[in-house]
Amino acid sequence: MSPLLKPIQYAEASAEVRAVYDDIMTLRRSDWINDFWKVLAHDPATLRRTWEAAKQVMAPGALDPLTKELLYIAVSATNNCDYCIYSHTAAARAKGMTDAMLTEVMAVVGLANQTNRLANGYRIPPDERFKPKS
Repeated sequence: MSPLLKPIQYAEASAEVRAVYDDIMTLRRSDWINDFWKVLAHDPATLRRTWEAAKQVMAPGALDPLTKELLYIAVSATNNCDYCIYSHTAAARAKGMTDAMLTEVMAVVGLANQTNRLANGYRIPPDERFKPKS
């Protein structure tokens, strides 16, 4: 599969794009920018907006960084995004994910997708006790 737009390399990037690339490399302590960001660089506003959102959402918070990566893998598997499955699996491994953790995440993904489809197919309304009390 080839991208619809050619990735913009650092040397070819505008000053605005280089600033985002520099921020990515600084935060990640890396000298490399992955192709996702390089393709988004065709629209610098989208690149910056998406990077800012990623920094905010993926930063440590109530959930630790590994848990966030595991969630990202689960959603990416459900959405069938090969790029995101590979990139976030690599990120999760760097944060300590084991093969056992990955297989357990995929088991939960498979079960959740199956039961979600059954509940939706049968149009089962949520039980009242599951709903928050007003």
